[in-house]
Amino acid sequence: MRLWRTLTWFYRAATKGAQVRALPKEVGLSTDVMIEANGLTKRYGAFRALDKVSFEVHRGEVVGFLGPNGAGKSTTMRILTCFISATGGTARVHGYDVFDDPLEVRKKIGYLPQRAPLYGEMSVWEYLTFVADMRGLETATFKKRMKNIVEVCGLATSLGKDIRDLSHGYRQRVGLAQALVHDPPILILDEPTSDLDPNEKAEVIKYIQEIGKERTILLSTHNLSEVEQACARAIIVSKGRIVADGPLEEIRAKSGRVRYVVQVHEKRVFEGGPAKKAPSAEEVQTALEKLPGVTSVVELPTDDRAHSFQLAGAQDGDIRAEIFQLIVSKGWLLLEMRREAQKLEDVFKALTKNDERRDRGRPVVEDDEDEAEAAAEDEDEDEDEDESAEDESDEDESDEDEDEDESDEDDKKKKG
Repeated sequence: MRLWRTLTWFYRAATKGAQVRALPKEVGLSTDVMIEANGLTKRYGAFRALDKVSFEVHRGEVVGFLGPNGAGKSTTMRILTCFISATGGTARVHGYDVFDDPLEVRKKIGYLPQRAPLYGEMSVWEYLTFVADMRGLETATFKKRMKNIVEVCGLATSLGKDIRDLSHGYRQRVGLAQALVHDPPILILDEPTSDLDPNEKAEVIKYIQEIGKERTILLSTHNLSEVEQACARAIIVSKGRIVADGPLEEIRAKSGRVRYVVQVHEKRVFEGGPAKKAPSAEEVQTALEKLPGVTSVVELPTDDRAHSFQLAGAQDGDIRAEIFQLIVSKGWLLLEMRREAQKLEDVFKALTKNDERRDRGRPVVEDDEDEAEAAAEDEDEDEDEDESAEDESDEDESDEDEDEDESDEDDKKKKG
């Protein structure tokens, strides 16, 4: 309690003078653009964390902000929330410039960083009361909002506990609660479901879906299924650059293809058909590759009863009829055939794979054939590394055995 009062006093003392000297003018939004980034660049010495990033988020949108580790997601969010400044470019939140009017920006946003900074000495209730006081909320308003926040964040049994005694998952809940206390029109959430169990994640995603109808949300996560559940649009970044931005359906269509999964029985044929014996995997793959509209055929791992293959075809085509006709004409026994739209995860991998390969010192791939060859080379490299490690281990063991033998001989000579 003493820490809370001390922090409150310091905050009021630090901000009172600034508020008296210059109250910023209220900005009227002429458009529904709630977040605007224009050419954002961030350098750390020679390293460029962001490279001219530009995007807009409109009122009522729930946008997924995706990218591999080190892509620039957290850097972008820290700039938008006024925690760090950009090296170049501009950003506006709710009509306010993040550099010129940082206090006004912070009033309009609720921010959950990847690791929420919390005061461990405070109880959950004391901390949220402290946050509400910093936000200038009246006691009655705070208590009214807390009823909904406690239910959504699952904090009913933890309000009296010290934050330092909470698990990381519960601390994440407290971090989400502080972002919601002042009922902001914009939420910027960096990995909000990090370290939560499946039930907790489902509750948070459900809440994001509900509040997204009235608020603007920028959601960063590594879980692509969460984006597909909660977001209608996604922005994908890689190495500080935007590689995709648009509705999920448009992003899925970027590959320009769909995939088919086909399974043929490995030991039986269709009774009364022309085939006398079950086909080999090579026979099936060769026949499928000759079909018009097929761009690639890859064998999938399966049990010992079936040959399973993944085929790629054009986005606007459907070759299931041709596949079925081929298998019937061969007299093979079809176990399964399905057409699947490209998953967001597949497109994400395709858009970011070359940056990942550069990091690992591997060659860039451009098409399916190159990718298959590269994957085979990667497997060979991994096998070589494993074999090398095993050889080194064997050599070490043999050296140890030789040393032990020499030591035994020396002991015998000394005794003799």
